[in-house]
Amino acid sequence: MPTSMLAMTPDAQAHRLLARDKPVPQPGPGEVLLRVLACGVCRTDLHLIDGDLPPRAPQVTPGHEIVGEVVAAGAGAHRFAPGRRIGVPWLGGSCGACPFCAMARENLCDRPVFTGYDRDGGFAQYAAADERYCFALPLRYDDVHAAPLLCAGLIGFRAWRLAGEAVPRRLGLYGFGAAAHIVCQLAVARGQQVHAFTRPGDQAGQEFARSLGASWAGDASQAAAGSLDAALIFAPAGELVPAALAATRKGGTVVCAGIHMSAIPGFPYSLLWGERTLRSVANLTRADGEDFFGLLQDLALHTHVEVFALRDANAAVEALREGRVNGAAVLVP
Repeated sequence: MPTSMLAMTPDAQAHRLLARDKPVPQPGPGEVLLRVLACGVCRTDLHLIDGDLPPRAPQVTPGHEIVGEVVAAGAGAHRFAPGRRIGVPWLGGSCGACPFCAMARENLCDRPVFTGYDRDGGFAQYAAADERYCFALPLRYDDVHAAPLLCAGLIGFRAWRLAGEAVPRRLGLYGFGAAAHIVCQLAVARGQQVHAFTRPGDQAGQEFARSLGASWAGDASQAAAGSLDAALIFAPAGELVPAALAATRKGGTVVCAGIHMSAIPGFPYSLLWGERTLRSVANLTRADGEDFFGLLQDLALHTHVEVFALRDANAAVEALREGRVNGAAVLVP
């Protein structure tokens, strides 16, 4: 086992990642040490690199869509044997004692631990994780195609459930990136009509959405043909909130699925009136993960990925920032 490893950490002033040598982490009680096989690049990582999220740990290594092989275990960690492939998500720990944890809402924990934000994540050759918050992964997905499931898939699944799951007949997706391209397939498989809204002029993204079963795809500035029953907003653009409300029928639901969003402009009460619901998604629970990966035993979703070497992490980040990734970017050490 090497004692040092390559890791990428944010340079907040330059809005980019720096390659560093870091010690290989040692797994503590209840933790496992993973050799990172692949790690997805999420928009939350971009918000951390760009300083949209306030730093909480100095020189933290981002990355919370980790697929790794267990190579060692700390005291009391017996859930996953060495050699087992597992996944590490954004929620890396919760206190288990606050009112939200007591209500089985650990995603709202008052003292959470987030992978790649509070503790080092997967933009590295090795990572340690609390085994209680890791997931067994479906065998049908190889390493790079499993990685986006651990945040894009999970947060998209939670947002979809909060919008009513398969009940809405017409579902709008605002921002057609890693999460939306997974949710689109899930919704289509459940008989929903998907309307995909992209950046203006993103013809490639719109064609990508149609290739995954979207019945309509166009610019976010355009109106869909007919009212939506629900809408999920994945793009971090506050101006999409009134647009989505305007596109959604009375009694419908608009879900904001990102951890960060620009300011929401004022809008007339008439857009909310009629018992429309506007809500946000915060993180995930372990139950979300178990339900989602259980669903994937019967439903094969195809993650579309663009693979980058770990040392090319800045190229992956820039491609995500500029909207040049159809699907998800994934780093491979």
